[in-house]
Amino acid sequence: FSSKQLDRLSKRDEKDEKVQRNKIKKAIQQGNMEGAKIYAENAIRKKNESLNYLRMASKVDAVSSKVQSALTMKGV
Repeated sequence: FSSKQLDRLSKRDEKDEKVQRNKIKKAIQQGNMEGAKIYAENAIRKKNESLNYLRMASKVDAVSSKVQSALTMKGV
């Protein structure tokens, strides 16, 4: 994966988390607590996935930077 792809996946999961939060609100308004719990679990999972994608993107950037730096130094 490239850093851009991981960033895109992170943003997609953030949007999915917002969708799940809206479903939580609707379920609570309808008195469906069991459904709200399920949506809450999904929202938490999506948030964690989003954060993990951001962490991986950061690591990929760091490694890419180190490799680029090493290649530059080797060329000197």
